[in-house]
Amino acid sequence: MVNITKDICYIGVDDHEIDLFEGMYIVPEGMAYNSYVILDDKVAVMDTTDRNFTGAWLANLEAALAGRKPDYLIVHHMEPDHSSGIEAFAEKYPEVKIVATAKAFTMMKNFTGKDYTARGIVAKEGDTLELGSHTLKFITAPMVHWPEVMMSYDEKDKALFSADAFGKFGALDAVDEEGWACEARRYYFGIVGKYGAQVQAVLKKAAALDIRIICPLHGPVLQEDLGYYLDLYNTWSSYGTETEGVAVFYTSVYGHTKAAAELLAEKLQELGCPKVAVSDLARDDMAEAVEDAFRYGKIVLASTTYNADIFPFMREFIEHLTERGYQNRKIGLIENGSWAPTAAKVMKGMLEGCKNTTFAETEVKILSAMTEENKAQIEQLAKEMLE
Repeated sequence: MVNITKDICYIGVDDHEIDLFEGMYIVPEGMAYNSYVILDDKVAVMDTTDRNFTGAWLANLEAALAGRKPDYLIVHHMEPDHSSGIEAFAEKYPEVKIVATAKAFTMMKNFTGKDYTARGIVAKEGDTLELGSHTLKFITAPMVHWPEVMMSYDEKDKALFSADAFGKFGALDAVDEEGWACEARRYYFGIVGKYGAQVQAVLKKAAALDIRIICPLHGPVLQEDLGYYLDLYNTWSSYGTETEGVAVFYTSVYGHTKAAAELLAEKLQELGCPKVAVSDLARDDMAEAVEDAFRYGKIVLASTTYNADIFPFMREFIEHLTERGYQNRKIGLIENGSWAPTAAKVMKGMLEGCKNTTFAETEVKILSAMTEENKAQIEQLAKEMLE
């Protein structure tokens, strides 16, 4: 329990038991499930928590209330890691009004089997809720990243309760040696990345607000240098380039395609490329590879031909990109095949529908192992990627 302002208190919980967030993303530093309470003439609780921590969360809430009773539960997002405590909370505090979008009430019934509309307040864009000295203004945020999502803006403390936006992987008590952006970027592109247009729409709404504090449902409360976080979200959601350089992604069976990828990285560095990132798609974290593909404006894909197609990890990687609306990039291709190389054709075909995407003219075709000609092609590809 931490006071963010005189009236806003953090009552969330840390989860160090989880191994995969959403059954997919490795989270070695755990996760934070954030919840807040505003203590005014009326008391508003902002979201609940994951089902495994409902008891701890209710204890945090009770301590923050110090004998008072809550008046409202504001439900910003119905994903179960934030809404699983609704049923227990509603039983414990039967007089509480639940505030959510119409779609959120439908989802509550789907998840719990109970209809809460009789004790509910349906929030629409621009609606307000008076708590006393605090006024909450509701901002709908459909598909950021579920259709029922909304955010709340507290006009007194100028705090934006941003649902999953501006969230990151990692528990709050974990040591964050790499800084906010690293795990926030992996979180954004993994979970929200498909919905760039919707994030842009909400950012336009946020631009009209005087925001001093951002209270997300995951990760730390943001109170300083908010322009930094807002600028990153604008870059990410507009599919812009965050870091100048080249990211190289490869799959390799016997090491020859790996050698080509590593030679390309070496040539890029020799030519003065500001930053080169290299990922082995079979061994490195796929979510981090996806993150890098969106971080850099230029990428190179190097794949073996496999079953007249491409290596499965490369196919999975490209599918992650295309389903998230990959665009505005320059792409180089390296293929390897011992008798009938098809990888470049397949990779290009999978990516041709991406908006504002260009392909390097130099395509490197390796027949089993690199030749001197291949090495010259790789050097030419490096030069072309840096043009």
